[in-house]
Amino acid sequence: MAATPPTRTSVAVIGGGPAGSTAAALLARSGIDVVVLERAKFPRYHIGESLLASCPLVLELSGAMEKVDAAGFTEKRGGLFRWGSEQDWVVNWLDVYGPDRRSWLVDRAKFDKILLDNAREQGAVVYEEAIVHDVEFDDGRPVAVEWSGGPDGAPRQRLACDWVIDASGRAGVLSAQKLKDREHHEVFQNVAAWGYWQGGKTLPNTPPGGLNSISAKDGWYWLIPLSDGRLSCGYVTHRDVFRRRRAEYSSLEEMVKSVVMESEHIRPLIDGCEFVGPARAEQDYSYAAEKFCGPGYMLSGDAACFLDPLLSTGVHLALYSATIAAAGIVAMRDGTVSETEVLAFYEYCYRRSYARLLTLVGGMYEQYGGKQTYFWSAHNLSHQVPLLDREAVGERDFVDLSAGLSDFIEAQKPDGEGYRRVLTDQLVLGAHKAQYDAVALGKVPADRGPFDFSYLDENNHYQREAREAEVEEAAGFTLVTEPRLGLARIGTPAEESARREGPDPLNDGGPGSEALLSYWTTPETSAKN
Repeated sequence: MAATPPTRTSVAVIGGGPAGSTAAALLARSGIDVVVLERAKFPRYHIGESLLASCPLVLELSGAMEKVDAAGFTEKRGGLFRWGSEQDWVVNWLDVYGPDRRSWLVDRAKFDKILLDNAREQGAVVYEEAIVHDVEFDDGRPVAVEWSGGPDGAPRQRLACDWVIDASGRAGVLSAQKLKDREHHEVFQNVAAWGYWQGGKTLPNTPPGGLNSISAKDGWYWLIPLSDGRLSCGYVTHRDVFRRRRAEYSSLEEMVKSVVMESEHIRPLIDGCEFVGPARAEQDYSYAAEKFCGPGYMLSGDAACFLDPLLSTGVHLALYSATIAAAGIVAMRDGTVSETEVLAFYEYCYRRSYARLLTLVGGMYEQYGGKQTYFWSAHNLSHQVPLLDREAVGERDFVDLSAGLSDFIEAQKPDGEGYRRVLTDQLVLGAHKAQYDAVALGKVPADRGPFDFSYLDENNHYQREAREAEVEEAAGFTLVTEPRLGLARIGTPAEESARREGPDPLNDGGPGSEALLSYWTTPETSAKN
């Protein structure tokens, strides 16, 4: 950390959680000046302990992989769903990907500190206990951040910058506070309540280091085994149910213990185990900003959007958006793309990632569907040439999507060869359909819906001509990690053929390339899945 706070930087990052620290590390490794302003003093507690299989890829790129590996976290190899009336179904990464595909179940206080310290080690200037008071705009773009604090209690000062990455989480310094364009879902207004049980266990047949998702009448439970012997156990339900149940108990701890023990599935797994407090509760209201980026700024992680935690997507969305943001800024520095093109690519990739996962989660809340329904939904949201036979679809597309790999596949592969970029309109239509089906079948009360998906539809915010131009610009690029992080312009078919004969950014032996082994199938090979 600089002895005297700098007055100018290329990129100001607001927030030092996984999104902010990762963006900062990637930028610093690419030789770009970056300052991180983090409000808290790390380590600090945070929920969101389950990481997807996409995360090791990004941690390799940011330089944090070895440090995370050495921390002793529980290795995650998948999970088990006890969902609806169907028998248990297992997502085992060992069976799908082989022994090299893994992630972790982490203590977020420790994990987040590793990532923030790594950003420092890569060359970012990091200030903890730093309060951001305002982001100064000039002619429609941010030009400075006003902040104070840090370890020395610096007075309010101005940090001039070329770019701002807002990774301030739910606080939303730009979206919620400055631009005031955050929109909440009308239906996904859930509350999570949780605690820890020392010595608790997961369900039988859970993959090594796997978590459990267990449906219930008014919501669902999670079970996450941590490396110190604690079992993270939480209950997610609609806010109205939570308020009603909370009124029945004198304390949150009493409620959490009672609600967890009500489950016939969980009771035998924690019976006789010591509760490790305190009990905690948090609103899991899903939301998204009207725009994820604009001239001179990008919203990353929870600052842009938040999704119900059913598929543990929080850290994945943080790391994915941080990677796309950093790649775009590096590409601009290198002169290979314009700012307009970078913003179009970022909006395109991140919003589609959120829409895809939102659609899948919305469908899974229809607990009547069964796993084949979820596999079919994931297939239609994926990048494979669609099959006509619903029953022929296996688990692979669901696993790729729920593991976070589909997002990187889309960002790194152009159309063709059995691969397709699903139209944004199809994603929006799928999100609408999941909600209407749930209302029609009584799984979601009609007075809670329908979901407001208007922010997923670019037509709601742009003229059609502008939207089509943005999509065309965004679809003309791919994310690359070798020889360095950036964006590559998609060329003619002949140029693309020549490029594919060279290093493949998905599996070229470079940092993190082994983290993406997703295949590109024809209908025939997909049917064998």
